[in-house]
Amino acid sequence: MSAVTAIPVNPTLAQRFAALDQGQRLRLALGVVLFVAIAVVGMVMGRQADYRVLYSNLADKDGGAVIAQLTTMNVPYKYTEGGGAILVPADRVHDVRLKLASLGLPKGSVGGFEMMEANRFGMTQFQERLTFQRGLEGELTRSIQSIDSVASARVHLALPNQNGFFREQQKPSASVLLSLRGGRALDKSQLAGIVHLVSSSVPEMDPAAVSVLDDTGKLLSNPPDTSGLGADSEQLRYTRELEDLYSRRVLDILEPIVGKQNVKAQVTADLDFSQTESTTESHKPNQTADAAAVRSQQTVESVNGQSPAMPSGVPGATTNQPPAQPSAPINGQTPPLNAAGQSASVASPSNTKKESITNYEVDKTVQVTKAASGAIRRVNVAVVVNHLTKVDEKGKSTQVPLTQAELDKMTALVQEAVGFNKDRGDSVNLMNAPFVADKNEANDVPLWRQPETVELARSFAWPVGTLILGAIVLLGIVRPALKSLTQPPAATALPDLDGAMGGLDALEAEQPDRPQLEGPGGASDVPQISPSEARMEEARKLTRDNPAAVANIVKAWINGEEAPA
Repeated sequence: MSAVTAIPVNPTLAQRFAALDQGQRLRLALGVVLFVAIAVVGMVMGRQADYRVLYSNLADKDGGAVIAQLTTMNVPYKYTEGGGAILVPADRVHDVRLKLASLGLPKGSVGGFEMMEANRFGMTQFQERLTFQRGLEGELTRSIQSIDSVASARVHLALPNQNGFFREQQKPSASVLLSLRGGRALDKSQLAGIVHLVSSSVPEMDPAAVSVLDDTGKLLSNPPDTSGLGADSEQLRYTRELEDLYSRRVLDILEPIVGKQNVKAQVTADLDFSQTESTTESHKPNQTADAAAVRSQQTVESVNGQSPAMPSGVPGATTNQPPAQPSAPINGQTPPLNAAGQSASVASPSNTKKESITNYEVDKTVQVTKAASGAIRRVNVAVVVNHLTKVDEKGKSTQVPLTQAELDKMTALVQEAVGFNKDRGDSVNLMNAPFVADKNEANDVPLWRQPETVELARSFAWPVGTLILGAIVLLGIVRPALKSLTQPPAATALPDLDGAMGGLDALEAEQPDRPQLEGPGGASDVPQISPSEARMEEARKLTRDNPAAVANIVKAWINGEEAPA
């Protein structure tokens, strides 16, 4: 009879899973569950939205209204530590802000002229004036908060009651408290704009009566009573800008010659910020009468002496008659006599005086000169130039000092750049010296503790950690279990027909003979299994797992047929 060397068996996946022992089944189930859990956590963390600040530093009332509206809109939100800010997903920040703005949220504690619309019946004049003042303060606050550098603002107006006496009326004043954004500052032009905005919004308010402070209590606006007590910040800023301008001019003209980082320049400017005013009055020489201008003219005429004879005598018709016309005597006749016995044509002697006064305009020129503030009194320039670097034929670099002719040329260039004036007392000092190379200080902070590295590690922590953990579970637990599940059972070698009866006896025997193993004191503590015993164990296992196949094999042996494949 022919020998059968292998038994091909193709069990299903369920049969292979049933063939696993309890420990293998537990490891396979645990690996699958862990792998699925890691995959779900990775997907959830990967799709988790990045939260950004929606509003910060809200009042409790506004914060509650915003949270209620976010809940109605089904928008997820979170709080920062301490509840100082409300966070929403980054991709929905602008959309949520626009929607809340359309609903009038957050309302804030600042009200404007809309408070005038809520006037109730029976309000007194004082209440109306107070409501108007609060509305004006709110409108000014809103206008100031629209500046990019201002986070919040408060405006306090002092509006005195006006009476009918103009001389006793008090001028209004204002105070502005600003809270600036982090890292921001207001320059002089912005402060002047805020002061002008407030003073222009209140009638009869002087810009000097507006005080601007920051949230630290520092006075930002210049006090009106200390403007002439010395150099202020504006004067110092102008001096610094002028010195920087001159230094930049020196560097721009010398760097193309000696190279960048090979020249250093410092300029000190002495400026005169005093304000002087002079008045000059000059007169021209007298002009001729026809060319001069007449300012006034006066003519006085007087007559001294006896006046003509007046009628005299006894009052009556004769004395009331006007005197007759004087006439010369004719042919030696005497003139007629009046009632007093005097000749009517003879007058008393008289003296006449005539005066004329003419005043002419005097030419006068009045000139008022006001000197400009910030005039340059003196400029001092200090320049240091590095030695020139020359490379020889062998490629070796050496430091070579400048010649005196080169220094003189550079000094002349610097003098022209800064507008050198000898009469003014300006000085320019140019020096040639070797520069000391800066040593790059080693960064004491290790790479793994630098902020950039820590932030990068945090951003990749979840994805990389999830991937590594999933790979460990997949390769260490799931893959061995699946490999044992999908691996077909090894072909079992059966003995020849000559030993068939012995093999069947071994299969049928419940307690087959086993070789005796040595005890602990023997040559080896590990039991040794012979190849025949291993084949018998495989046959027994096949008989227990698939008794139908074994029966078919035995039947084929008995009938002398070939074993089925």
